[in-house]
Amino acid sequence: MMTSPLPLLPPDITVFERGWLSSNNILIRGAQSTALIDSGYATHAAQTVALVRAALGDRPLDLLVNTHLHSDHCGGNAALQAAWPAVRTSIPPGLAEHVRNWDPVALTYAPTGQSCPPFRYEALLQPGSGIRLGDRQWQIHAAPGHDTHSVILFEPAERILVSADALWERGFGVVFPELEGDDAFDELGETLDLIESLAPATVIPGHGAVFTEVDKAIAIARERLNGFLANPAKHTRHAAKVLLKFKLLEVQSLPYAAFIAWVQATPYFRMMFDRHLSGPDFGQWIDELVAELVRSGAATREGLVIRNAG
Repeated sequence: MMTSPLPLLPPDITVFERGWLSSNNILIRGAQSTALIDSGYATHAAQTVALVRAALGDRPLDLLVNTHLHSDHCGGNAALQAAWPAVRTSIPPGLAEHVRNWDPVALTYAPTGQSCPPFRYEALLQPGSGIRLGDRQWQIHAAPGHDTHSVILFEPAERILVSADALWERGFGVVFPELEGDDAFDELGETLDLIESLAPATVIPGHGAVFTEVDKAIAIARERLNGFLANPAKHTRHAAKVLLKFKLLEVQSLPYAAFIAWVQATPYFRMMFDRHLSGPDFGQWIDELVAELVRSGAATREGLVIRNAG
């Protein structure tokens, strides 16, 4: 875990740059209240609580905000709510019913084989409105593409953007709705246009370091998006490897047979294969993806065991 260099951000905003599995956590301290944007993955929840507690000292955490409800952005919600029972939680509206009547299938945790303990919410982040975090007023903007219901947050006084997974320094997150049959590449392009129109000076991404070369990042993202538009199968293959790597990051090592059994039992992989691919059978496709992870240095095969690497 790294804390982003202070010169990029005012002193009331601290970014906990987390390792993969967890999104970055953004802590905002105002004169009267404190807020945290995104809470990381469930297996890192104890570390999330410890980081926030150490930064706040005797102050409570008053508000918890999620840019979207992927497991790596809200998996620490339950632990934070247990640590600070009075904390109020705000989420985007799109999946609120499935949080209220906890549905791990509709929330995609079960289909992707990921974990997220149930949590509550008290308020919704309505796009087109604003929210006060600490002493700053932030705009809430819809940011479909990576996730249909995601929002990004923009503080216009110092032009700080919390971009979630819509824009990283060198790309963006997997465009999951596209895998599920929606035309989400176009939506992602529109979100990139929105970010360009906001003209942020500083971007706090969902993963990776805070950055200021925003035009360069947008250009990289558009080039990557154009590549996926030209070859959607490349995006499907990339997404499948991301989900495989996510599991390896979580467990670190597994007997290879158990890893393949997990893949076979995780519906999202079969859905991607059936919707987007043809040619090799499903098992052969998975073997090819794992071999690509090994060749790239993202995993190793040692006898009958597969291990995370890189």
